[in-house]
Parts: sequence; structure tokens; C-alpha cells
Amino acid sequence: MQLVAASRMRRAQDAVEAARPYADRMTDTVRRLVLSCAADQLPDLLQIRPIVRIAFLVMTTDRGLAGPLNTNIVRTVVAEMDEAGDTSDTSLLIVGRKGQVALAGARNIHRDTNGRDAVFTGLGDQPEIGYIRPAMNLLVDGYLGGQFDEVRVIYPEFVNTLTQRPKTVRVLPILLPHEREQVREVDVIFEPSSKAVLQAIGPRFVEMTLYRALLELVASEQSARMVAMRAATENATELIEGLQRAYNKLRQARITSEIIDIASGAKALADV
Repeated sequence: MQLVAASRMRRAQDAVEAARPYADRMTDTVRRLVLSCAADQLPDLLQIRPIVRIAFLVMTTDRGLAGPLNTNIVRTVVAEMDEAGDTSDTSLLIVGRKGQVALAGARNIHRDTNGRDAVFTGLGDQPEIGYIRPAMNLLVDGYLGGQFDEVRVIYPEFVNTLTQRPKTVRVLPILLPHEREQVREVDVIFEPSSKAVLQAIGPRFVEMTLYRALLELVASEQSARMVAMRAATENATELIEGLQRAYNKLRQARITSEIIDIASGAKALADV
């Protein structure tokens, strides 16, 4: 399992490193567009309103044996919900069976129009962008319909083979009012207009942000599993060696005891 995870980790790492520059540039472009657009001119998807209802998209794995990866994500989710619980209503959308199991008792799991829990499983080792679209559609529709005032995604960020840290990213709105005031506007001309460009790439921005989080999850899962399986192999090897030493000691003690018995019997016969 360590070798399989190592081979898959390399592919997943290449995928996430290839996606990061595109996602970062798109985020920067959308922020510039929002800054260049008056607050009342923003498209519906990026409209800012008082935050009362918060949606959390929780990224976990389908399979276990990945060390503390999923536990850290669930702890982060619970901490953020507790922090927002006093002033906001929270909803959960879950990716991965481990998150589904860990948060099964939560009463705030979002439901789609058919009354089904918003839980998405069957991740796979090389997910395509289409996998995240059902979750994206629920978040976009919920934001446009007023079910959510803010959308956050919580996922394990792949730092390196040994480090995967939980990260929270606000997807919608892209900028809050006080953040607009703190950021210097950039003198850029957008054609045909900032609003028209935002209207066109807004859904794509949400989709790409979620897809990047999905790729980070896969890379983190494989690296965490590789490290966990290596530690398990080393622990098993140490255990086997310890048991072998204990067995050899007992075997030697038994042989010594039998030799003493034989020698004692031989001496007793000689004395007779």
C-alpha cells in the first residue's frame, strides 16, 4: 500500500501543482474585476449581503488509512461552526465517506431539492472537474436563492509529503465591504465591461476554486497514506523483531532446562 500510494501521490502532486497557477491567476483577476465594479453593479452571483447563513463544503477522503488527515479536517469544521454558531446559521455539504461518517450526527447537513443529503462520494484517484459540479451547482443555486450568504470550502492543503494542513477558503463573496476599502483599486480596462466579464467567469471561478481544493485533497490523501503505511511497516517490523527475540529467549531457556534435566537424570543413574 505504501508503494501504491507513492505512485499515485506523484500523479496527484503533478496535477495540483499544474492547477495552482491557473487558479491563483483567476482569483486575482476576479478580485480586480470586483474592485473595478461598483457594489451595486456586481452580478447576482457576487453580490454582497449581511452574512447570516454560512455554507461549509467539507473535503474528506472516501477511504481511511490516511493518518490524521480526515480527523484534522473534521476538527477544523467543528471549530469554525462553533465560532460562527452564535451569530449565523450553518449548513454542511460533504465530500467523501469519511466526512459523512464523522459528521453523520450533524443536523445541519444541507439537502437538495429532492430532500437528499448533500453528500458526494466515489472520489477516485484522478477526479475530473465534472465531479465537483454537483456540489458547485448546489452552492451557486443556494447563494443565488438566498439560502447562503457566504460559502467556505475546507480542505487539506498539500504542502509536502509530510505536511498537509487544513485550510479554509471563502469562495463567495470574493470580497467583503471592508476588504474592498483596504485593497487599492487597479487601473485596468475590461471589455466589454467589468460586470459582463464577471457575469461570464463567475461560475467558472467557483468551479475552479472547488476543483483545486479537490486536487489538493487527492494529493494530501495519497501522501498521508504513504507516510502512514510506511510508519505501519516500520512498526510491524519492530514488533516482529521483538517477538522473534522473545521467542528465541524462551526457546533457549527451554533447551537449557531440558539439558539440565538430562544431565541430572544421567548423574542419578550413575550414582545408582
